[in-house]
Amino acid sequence: MTEKNTEPTKLSDVRPPSMNADEPSTLLAFLDYLRAAVIAKLDGISDQDARRPGVASGTSLLWLVRHLAVVEDNWFTWAYRGVGEEPSESDEVPLDGATVAAEVAAYREAIERSNAVAAAAPDLDRPGVRSLRPDVTEGPSLRWVLVHMIEETGRHAGHADIIREQLDGAVGR
Repeated sequence: MTEKNTEPTKLSDVRPPSMNADEPSTLLAFLDYLRAAVIAKLDGISDQDARRPGVASGTSLLWLVRHLAVVEDNWFTWAYRGVGEEPSESDEVPLDGATVAAEVAAYREAIERSNAVAAAAPDLDRPGVRSLRPDVTEGPSLRWVLVHMIEETGRHAGHADIIREQLDGAVGR
């Protein structure tokens, strides 16, 4: 494991989005802000350290990024838009050979697909094609998907903060 610094280092800190935008722009801006925060947690970290579990459950920085890429595709592409293969369990695939570069690139590609789905939607209220939840038959609105992804990404950004600080003492974005 990387030796911890005696003084925490500060990662770059990008400010949150504008406070005076319309609803779709605000939701996407906050989601993009959180996505960037997660990606920033992998900046300057080795593949080995990124695979290293930071908690007893086995969660690592690379697992978090892979999981978020899968969740993006599942909610935006498969559930809301209704295209692609049935949701994947690829975040359960072992990370033995995974690299920071490849996992971040896959996450960025998922983000690009998700943002394209959001940009093509006529409004936030239109329901998606299907739900990922077996007990719900109607697809969620784009508003719901965006808010859910803000919550999901924000929660995992917090996990990434803790894991990164445990690895090398780096704090901040």
